[in-house]
Amino acid sequence: MPGSLGTSIAPPAQPQFQDSTQRRSSVYSARPSMGLGPAANHSFFATAPPQNTIPQDPRRLKDPATRAQMGQEVMEFLVQRNFELEMKHTLTHKSMSSPTQKDFNMAFQFLYHCIDPAYRFQKNIDAEVPPLLKQMRYPFEKNISKSQLAAVGGNNWSTFLGLLHWMMQLAKMMEHYSIGTYDDACAEAGYDTAADRITFEFLSDAYRTWLSIEDDEEDEEEAEKEAQKLIQPHVEAMAAKFEQANQHNLEQVRILEAESKALQDQIEELSKSAPRLAKLDETIKVLEEDQAKFESYNDSLGTKVEKYEHRTKVLGEEIARIEQELADAEEDRKNLQDMVDQQGITIQDIDRMNTERKRLQAGVETTAIRLDECREVVHDKEAEAGQKLAELEEAVSRYNSLGYQIGIIPSEAPNAHGQQYEMMLTVNKGPDFGNSQMNSSQASSDSDRLLADSANGYQPHHLLNLDLRGSVKNNIISLRKEISERRSAALEQDMNNHDLLDKIKEAIDDKQAEVETLGHRVRAAEEEFEKTKEITNAQKMASDAQIEKMEKELARMRANLTESVQLMEQREMNTNLE
Repeated sequence: MPGSLGTSIAPPAQPQFQDSTQRRSSVYSARPSMGLGPAANHSFFATAPPQNTIPQDPRRLKDPATRAQMGQEVMEFLVQRNFELEMKHTLTHKSMSSPTQKDFNMAFQFLYHCIDPAYRFQKNIDAEVPPLLKQMRYPFEKNISKSQLAAVGGNNWSTFLGLLHWMMQLAKMMEHYSIGTYDDACAEAGYDTAADRITFEFLSDAYRTWLSIEDDEEDEEEAEKEAQKLIQPHVEAMAAKFEQANQHNLEQVRILEAESKALQDQIEELSKSAPRLAKLDETIKVLEEDQAKFESYNDSLGTKVEKYEHRTKVLGEEIARIEQELADAEEDRKNLQDMVDQQGITIQDIDRMNTERKRLQAGVETTAIRLDECREVVHDKEAEAGQKLAELEEAVSRYNSLGYQIGIIPSEAPNAHGQQYEMMLTVNKGPDFGNSQMNSSQASSDSDRLLADSANGYQPHHLLNLDLRGSVKNNIISLRKEISERRSAALEQDMNNHDLLDKIKEAIDDKQAEVETLGHRVRAAEEEFEKTKEITNAQKMASDAQIEKMEKELARMRANLTESVQLMEQREMNTNLE
């Protein structure tokens, strides 16, 4: 019974009616399902699959409370439907606990008439009930035998009470279905009952019209034409309803196709921007790695500069102390010389002076040794400072190169915001460090570059034109945060785009699945149409054969009638002659 709104509803083929002298059968005779596709298994008109084994009744029919409840419900249903007036049979309070055979027969006939009002009972109950149970597809009809039907009551009454209760529920269900009680529930569950509703209305109206046709055994051909004429308006009305339902479904298909095309265009547009985003992500990642490396190197370089500045300061203090000692010694010598000149010189004074000179000479030699050691240390420090200066120049060059790469150099760069970030290393050409300060010719030619003036070395503000630890570092940190925020925003936008793309893909997959389902249902409808067409052709051929046979029989009867007329005329002539 359920079917998708997107499925094109195909009307069944026009039924062919055959003349028959038998009574008209119930609407529950087996027939092919009018359902479409996979939903045909849920159709009200589908044929139930055969069961090879005897099913077990899950209802607790042996329970007295269950039987009492079922009997009460059946009794209320019979009373509400005017059972006693229709069947001219009186029910008692024991009719549902210990009934007679007639009680069961009347109740069964009444309930079956609620299901099929046109049926007429003509045989015994044991011969009538089994075929009707198969037509109604009663799930436990194999549990009922003809011998039990002939003697209802006693121990087997629970089985027949369950049968009557099931027929009562079936009658109620048909009443609810006829007034559309289940349509809302089917719509909420996602099933379309339009096709089954149209088919049910057609079968109900056509069946009532067909039952109203009077059997005319004398002119069967005219009766068949009359039946076709009466049924044709119902067929045309059903075809019109199916056509109207198909128009709505085709409009939905066109809408879905337009949505699918729009989604496909969005996917193509999004796929074009994917390589550019990937390239930007890669560039941002490289810049972040370079920035982290530069900050780490800058921190290590600042630590080293502080350490070597401290060492240079200590060495300068040591040289100043030694020079002060030498100046003090010269001053002492001069004072002593003046004192000797003023007091006069004696042998003892000369000896004493020689001794003092030797002592001073030894002190001078010791001081010279210490001076040579200090000079060697200063030379090593000078070489080390020169190396560090070269490393500083290289670091400045790398800083400027990275600045050009990340867009902060020159000041017109997009990330510079009008500020100057280009670093310039200022190295003055001072006096020869070795010759002027140490009076030595062993100093290298690069020694002059290590002093800002004749007495002092370079300070950080002498070498560099920017405050790296101050404004430059803060600005670079701000730039890093800005780049990180832009990267986060780009990543978030990319994630949103990916989510949107995934949702679009899921929607497209769903639509494709629906299209495939619609295709399967269309193919199933075509197969059902072919089967119905084959059945109709077979019925037509059988009808033509039956008509041909009846025409032959009619010709034979006409010939016999002619012979009989001639014989009667001859007999009349003979009688007249006599």
